[in-house]
Amino acid sequence: MSTRVMQTARCPSDELSLTNCAIISDKDQHFEKHVIVRISAHKYVFTLKPHSSVNINTIAFSQAQRKWAGIIIGQEVEVSNYTFDKSKQCVSSMTVEIDFLQKKHADTKAYDTDKMAAEVLQNFNNQAFSVGQQFVLSFCEKLFILGVKDMEAMDPSILRGGHGSGKKQKIDIGLLVANSQVIFEKAENSSVILAGKSKTRESRQSIISPDWNFEKMGIGGLDKEFSGIFRRAFASRVFPPDIVEQMGCKHVKGILLYGPPGCGKTLMARQIGKMLKAREPKIVNGPEILNKYVGESEANIRKLFADAEDEQKRLGANSGLHIIIFDEIDAICKQRGSMAGSTGVHDTVVNQLLSKIDGVEQLNNILVIGMTNRPDLIDEALLRPGRLEVKMEIGLPDETGRIQILHIHTARMRENKLLASDVDVKELAVETKNYSGAELEGLVRAAQSTAMNRHIKASNTVEVNMETAEKLQVNRIDFMASLNNDIKPAFGTNQEDYASYIMNGIIRWGDPVSAALEDGELLVQQTKNSDRTPLVSVLLEGPPNSGKTALAAKISEDSQFPFIKICSPDKMIGHSEIAKCQAIKKIFEDAYKSQLSCVVVDDIERLLDYVPIGPRFSNMVLQALLVLLKKPPPKGRKLLIIGTTSRKDVLQEMEMLDAFSTTIHIPNISKVEQLMEAFELLGSFNENERAMIAKAVQDKRLGIGIKKLLMLIEMAAQMDPDYRVRKFVSLLQEEGALPQTYQKPI
Repeated sequence: MSTRVMQTARCPSDELSLTNCAIISDKDQHFEKHVIVRISAHKYVFTLKPHSSVNINTIAFSQAQRKWAGIIIGQEVEVSNYTFDKSKQCVSSMTVEIDFLQKKHADTKAYDTDKMAAEVLQNFNNQAFSVGQQFVLSFCEKLFILGVKDMEAMDPSILRGGHGSGKKQKIDIGLLVANSQVIFEKAENSSVILAGKSKTRESRQSIISPDWNFEKMGIGGLDKEFSGIFRRAFASRVFPPDIVEQMGCKHVKGILLYGPPGCGKTLMARQIGKMLKAREPKIVNGPEILNKYVGESEANIRKLFADAEDEQKRLGANSGLHIIIFDEIDAICKQRGSMAGSTGVHDTVVNQLLSKIDGVEQLNNILVIGMTNRPDLIDEALLRPGRLEVKMEIGLPDETGRIQILHIHTARMRENKLLASDVDVKELAVETKNYSGAELEGLVRAAQSTAMNRHIKASNTVEVNMETAEKLQVNRIDFMASLNNDIKPAFGTNQEDYASYIMNGIIRWGDPVSAALEDGELLVQQTKNSDRTPLVSVLLEGPPNSGKTALAAKISEDSQFPFIKICSPDKMIGHSEIAKCQAIKKIFEDAYKSQLSCVVVDDIERLLDYVPIGPRFSNMVLQALLVLLKKPPPKGRKLLIIGTTSRKDVLQEMEMLDAFSTTIHIPNISKVEQLMEAFELLGSFNENERAMIAKAVQDKRLGIGIKKLLMLIEMAAQMDPDYRVRKFVSLLQEEGALPQTYQKPI
């Protein structure tokens, strides 16, 4: 039949509104089951249902239909019959988005999508549906608004009883049939919880921004750490929730980032908000929590979790992720009971935080990130699984990491052509072993200052020389000057530490010295190359003044390890036993932070406060050293320990010798040939003087350390040349290096 003009009206009842049909008069016999309604330039297909309450020439629509098609009540529309091509328009699968019709009636109950799909097929069988169409479903005494998102047609060969080609055709208008598949998907921002198999495997809204970039965020050298954090903390949250639910997997609620200062922990906290698409994380400095009023500190903790608690009550499993970041968490989460004489506020703050993260009322929508460089101070209950269970060390960057960090901090200069072509970032990365990220940034800043200083006029007033300033460039010399003079790594090698011990160089007066250095080199190579012995220790023992400390300093310097530290008694004068133990422990803990480290424990008997009268020594320091000498470094780190002592017999009695891997004996000069070799290397006496000294000490029992020999030579050098030899031999006798039988030469 031809097109008819009809007037639109409101659906006569709520019951008819739920049928998804356009309602016409039961006396109107002109139409078939499906019609096409033309409104302005648009066409919409509806299934008809006759009813006695509707007037002739009137077509009634529900509110959902009117909203979808833009129909106004009383409007005239053109209506004509519509016939489906069942070979092409039968629906194979229809994906619908679902939400509560009224948000105020939302709940946290899980709705079975399999039963819901059966309800849709029963209520709307053989009805017309279009992509974008909205309709209302009554299920479990709740009203839901459904929107058709996508439809696929059945393969015609299946309709003829064949196996089908596997190809599925997308369609805009389709006929829902008894064997159609209905798939439910949560509408955007919907709080409805879906269960069962008739739903899409929606991945939870991705919390990782798709366009984030470490370099743009100013983070370098932390790829491995971010990968670990993502695997433990974010992977389960971006995975489809139904699979997570089937696995019985619980999300990680806390991460502890720890490591040396300046390595990127706080930077990571500042930038993590840019990495996430979700709500802005709450960043809290630990001390800000504390308050002088009773109960206020605990209230501050509760306020941080209030939003997460409220959202979980409203939305349940659909709640978004709430991230709370505690910087310097050790300020508020110290071991309970460790602060004697305090008011106990720290203890109650720890208790409150423990109960909020994983207490009786568990929250599954939070991620707490704590940062500290003192993980040893934090209460153990906070570090158990279920709380801050992921412990990630943010250590010193390796060479690749340093290249990334230097690229980040020189990027602007490179863009604006203010970085000279002779600056090689890879070379700088090699030269900056054990530099933290903050120290590398400081190095770039110091180089910039050095470059700018060249263009400042030296006059009564500080003025910039604008003629040359336009040609400003930061070059390699600026970086090298800053490297040598301005920025030194906190966990690196301080050359001043060992330079004073080898200020006169190493005098190779005989085979014992060469053998000691060769053995030292072998131990250095073992430390570098062997995975089986990450801890190597050697004891240089010998009489006083034989040059043990100088040899230890030389071996450590030649090792080129990025971390070299000398643990010497002269730096612990006046220390109590506890303070001395803490100082020694800190040196070893700093060494563990570097990939390759060398610690020289000098003059061990002095560190132990040993005196022969008594005898007396510090048992506390002895026990601390015994533990540290045997303690292997963390995985992936290697440590060489070089000890020196003049009292091997004492260490033997203290059972300390067994703590060292090997022992190297450093003897005194005991032969005339060795003494002459030392004179020649030092250039102290002329040939005749050396011959006279050799004659004087010939066939005598000689024994003097190289350090003492240097002192005696310098004392004799102050005399008149005619008396130098006599004075030197006299000094040898006085020091006990020669028997008192010397006759003055004629």
